[in-house]
Amino acid sequence: MTDLTPGKRLRSTVSGTEIIVVRSPAAPVELSCGGQPMTANLAAGAAGQPTAENDTVLGKRYVDTDTGLEVLCTKAGPGVLSADGRQLTIKAPNALPASD
Repeated sequence: MTDLTPGKRLRSTVSGTEIIVVRSPAAPVELSCGGQPMTANLAAGAAGQPTAENDTVLGKRYVDTDTGLEVLCTKAGPGVLSADGRQLTIKAPNALPASD
């Protein structure tokens, strides 16, 4: 398991997806993309194929409500982000106050 501290950069081992940890989980989790664990080795190339057809979206924040984990997608690619097998969901953006 990788230490998921805020600012930690991770890369998928099966696609070009890259993320940054925004909020640490309350308990240790196994973070994966496309069904394979993510790595802190940013120089490693993608090997294999993701197990899902969904893509990660550049600039979106993904959360795991069970642990409080929050990550930011910095490079999009195929594969679903998950923590301990639970699919991460896209966090809804905060509404800005109206300025009249």
